Amino acid sequence: QVQLVESGGGLVQAGASLRLSCAASGRSLYAMGWFRQAPGKEREFVAGISRSGLEVEYLNSVKGRCIISRDKNKNTVYLQANSLKPEDTAVYYCAAANAYYGGSNPIHYDYWGQGTQVTVSS
Repeated sequence: QVQLVESGGGLVQAGASLRLSCAASGRSLYAMGWFRQAPGKEREFVAGISRSGLEVEYLNSVKGRCIISRDKNKNTVYLQANSLKPEDTAVYYCAAANAYYGGSNPIHYDYWGQGTQVTVSS
């Protein structure tokens, strides 16, 4: 079983940037994804990256503002989030899938981190 530990969340003003990190235990590589959940809303897909790192996918509303990447040597996935908006406020979760690519549906992911809070003030 893989352990996922997120970090990098915080309270920022609109227009600021954050870099979220997700460190996976062990040496196995997984397809990875970032999801978020705001109060009273369902968990939604933000970005995903394949095991190789060659394929990426983004939620339409974050395209051009977020970049997902991975460092295979560190077994860590990052989400660089720029030009943050108040509507980006949510708990951000990292997820891992036993597959080449997990896609945007959370049911395809096997492991989840505890989440990191991102709050964007206007």
